[in-house]
Amino acid sequence: MTTEGKNFVADHINELKPSGIRRFFDLASKMENVISLGVGEPDFVTPWNVIEASYHSLERGYTSYTANAGLLELRQEISKFLSESFQVEYNPESQVLVTVGASQAIDVAFRAIINPGDEVIIVEPSFVAYVPAVRLAGGEPVIVEATQENQFRVQAHQIEAAITPKTKAILICSPNNPTGAVLSKEEMEAIATVVKKHNILVLSDEIYADLTYDEAFTSFAAIEGMAEHTILISGFSKAFAMTGWRLGYATGPKEIIQAMTKIHQYTIMCAPTMAQHGALEALRNGMDSVKEMRVSYRQRRNFVVKALREMGLECHLPGGAFYVFPSIEKTGLTSSEFAEQLLQEQRVAVVPGDVFGDSGRGYIRCSYASSMKQLDQAMKRMDKFVQSKI
Repeated sequence: MTTEGKNFVADHINELKPSGIRRFFDLASKMENVISLGVGEPDFVTPWNVIEASYHSLERGYTSYTANAGLLELRQEISKFLSESFQVEYNPESQVLVTVGASQAIDVAFRAIINPGDEVIIVEPSFVAYVPAVRLAGGEPVIVEATQENQFRVQAHQIEAAITPKTKAILICSPNNPTGAVLSKEEMEAIATVVKKHNILVLSDEIYADLTYDEAFTSFAAIEGMAEHTILISGFSKAFAMTGWRLGYATGPKEIIQAMTKIHQYTIMCAPTMAQHGALEALRNGMDSVKEMRVSYRQRRNFVVKALREMGLECHLPGGAFYVFPSIEKTGLTSSEFAEQLLQEQRVAVVPGDVFGDSGRGYIRCSYASSMKQLDQAMKRMDKFVQSKI
């Protein structure tokens, strides 16, 4: 906006690029007969017992603010869940913060730890919000590329090579969005050695932790000596099909969580009360639904990877989340050209890999969080498109 020649929008905001994911989602929404494999959102409806618990909280008059950090009952359940599931221990009164989605937790974490000019290592391909969140907090993102040769799993020596005296933290997402890559315990232990050596922090985005398919998930905070170096970020959107509820959480060292709570206190006050009551029910009685969804996602993953390989696209088998990240280099198209032409010619929406960083060039992201019927039709359409390009 300009008024009498004056630009009132901050320069660093003008420099931010719009989300590449949303651009294709918006394009697809204006077209008919589109099968969208674009947005990372479960096709399941939130389990009924969770919805009912939220209704009942409203009926009982729980419509006021909660404590800034969230309902103590919910923080206790989060702490219990992390202890039982991933063997990490947190004091619910001082080391757990309930946020408006995991995205807010990431934003607040960066604002709590970054001084102007501090560097944060981002492993790419990565979720599109990471780099902007670092920049908005006054930090400098430093990119380390995870490659298909290592099944998109970053190696410790790559991280160490990127560390400078200005490095404050590393952001790791496992299972990863967009590749579905899952770091092994041994790989995490190697990274932990680097973290200890250089005395830096790790932001571990574990929002997809419950959607791991072939081996047990290891939380980075559970690696020996890492609890004091780790801000663990997670939430309810993916595993419990609660994307629209906007509820996440952060756990970590007491002084960092308290700093994050101060920012949250002044900018948000607290997460929505009725959503917190729903999340409380999800943790207490919702794990059977998570298991059912996980079984279904695994079936869909196997189907989509097989279909992509049969049509001639190289695709690694993702260990978690609900995305595949196939190479489309054989078609001779760029990621954007492939996605745009596929949408126009076959009415299938995918996301160009390069919106997740330069290392995503030559790839696309497909979400398999759709029904098997839709996935089957999408793969048939995509096969027809690919064969016309190879």
